[in-house]
Amino acid sequence: MAYQKLQVERALTVVPSDTINIPNVAGPSVSGTTDGGATNKLVDSSASFTSNLLGYIVYNTSGASVATVTAVDDENTLSLSADIMVSGQTYTLYADDNPGCVLYAGNTGNVHVLTAGDDDVTFVGIPAGSFVPVQVKRVFTDTTATDIVALW
Repeated sequence: MAYQKLQVERALTVVPSDTINIPNVAGPSVSGTTDGGATNKLVDSSASFTSNLLGYIVYNTSGASVATVTAVDDENTLSLSADIMVSGQTYTLYADDNPGCVLYAGNTGNVHVLTAGDDDVTFVGIPAGSFVPVQVKRVFTDTTATDIVALW
């Protein structure tokens, strides 16, 4: 009997979003801890943010939330598309250039995705501990399966 052999080298816990893609963990990234707070801002006085971060995806690694960089206010402050950061939380900034990844679903449910070919599809009744061997760019918020991991 044949079986699928899946070998990966990178992984990221997925934060579902209706508008933001899964970031590419193999691309450039910046990490840190916030030390200031303002609505829709990421403030890190030890950072040296540059204008090339515009459009980057921000993962709040303390609170499992996601936003995009809408402006670089100065070398220590970024404007975000959503209010996801407070002082003392950790973050990672990723480029939005995910060519597609496969998914692992830790718990049973439906998985609503945007494929690498821009097809909007729902995989119904994915069993716990299953792989979704389709190149995916985004997992939507109406997904009922949980503990989803993106794999490259």
